[in-house]
Amino acid sequence: MESAAETTGTNYIALLDVPEEKIEILPGASSDLTSVTFSIKEEDHTLGNALRWAIMQNPQVDFCGYSIPHPSEAKMNVRIQTTERSNAVDAMNKGLDDLKMVCAMTKAKLAQRLEERDYARTD
Repeated sequence: MESAAETTGTNYIALLDVPEEKIEILPGASSDLTSVTFSIKEEDHTLGNALRWAIMQNPQVDFCGYSIPHPSEAKMNVRIQTTERSNAVDAMNKGLDDLKMVCAMTKAKLAQRLEERDYARTD
């Protein structure tokens, strides 16, 4: 069997067994979707803390927290509660979009600084 790196021509390993349903809404969501718990498969604290931060920047969000139910389970739960003027699904989408934007801006700034050679050096 070929590895992901061999089939894509890249030098990083992609997830070979990405679940079909990466994210789902767990039972118990409010009928107006202002209070929802999402389960995100194959993710951990790396995404959890950054996503929680991005979602909490939204003034329509009253609460956002995440947990890893058990170390042997490859999933993360994210709980979002919003004001009545919004819903948790929109807050999750905005948080994901905002986090992608932060990552793109960070990557661009790093590339700029490397090109300008504007960084400290230690010998």
